[in-house]
Amino acid sequence: MSSPTPNFKHQDSQPWYKNYMVVIFVIGMPAFVVIACIWFVYYSYQIRDSVVRDDWYMDGKTLYHDVSRDKLTYDLDLHGQMQFANNGDVVFYLNYPEQSLQSGKLINGSPLNYPETLDLSISHATDIKKDHDVVLKHLEGNKYSAQVDIDPLKAKYYLQVSHEGKDDWRMQDVAKLPRSEVSFDPLPVFGES
Repeated sequence: MSSPTPNFKHQDSQPWYKNYMVVIFVIGMPAFVVIACIWFVYYSYQIRDSVVRDDWYMDGKTLYHDVSRDKLTYDLDLHGQMQFANNGDVVFYLNYPEQSLQSGKLINGSPLNYPETLDLSISHATDIKKDHDVVLKHLEGNKYSAQVDIDPLKAKYYLQVSHEGKDDWRMQDVAKLPRSEVSFDPLPVFGES
C-alpha cells in the first residue's frame, strides 16, 4: 500500500486580500488598535484636569496651602448671606460684627468701609465649563449684587467671596446649587487652639 504523495503545487484559488484570516488578523485588528489609540488620545485631551483654583504655592517640592485670607476673615469676624433668584440675580450681604459697626473700625483697627466691589467665584465640583467668576457691585449699605446663570441641574459648587486690598480676606462655603440662600461664616478651625 502506497501513501499518496502530497501535492505541493496546490495553490489557493483566492487572492490573499479575499482571505478572511488576512482581513481580520493582519489588517483589521491593527487598524482597530490604531483607531482606538487615536480616539483615547483625543478623549483624554478633552477631559484633562483643570488648574487648581485656590491659594496653593510650591516651595521646592512641597505644596503649601495659604490660609492667611481665611484667618483674616475669622479675625475680623466677617459673615455673609447670599441669596439666589430664579432669574440669575445674586444678592450678597456683607455683615460686619456689631462692635465694628458701633465703633466704625474693624477689629484690627482699620476703618470700617464697604468695598465698591467684591469678587465672587462659583466653581462646579467636576465640570470647569460650569464655573463662574463675577464681580459683586456695591449697591447700598451692606448689599452687593451680580448676575450669574447657574445650571438648573442641582450639583455641588464651591463658593468664594473675596476682597483684595489692604484687608485681603475671603469667605468660602460648599453648597448644592441651585438654592435660594447660602450663609458664609468664618472657618471654625482657627478658634481651635
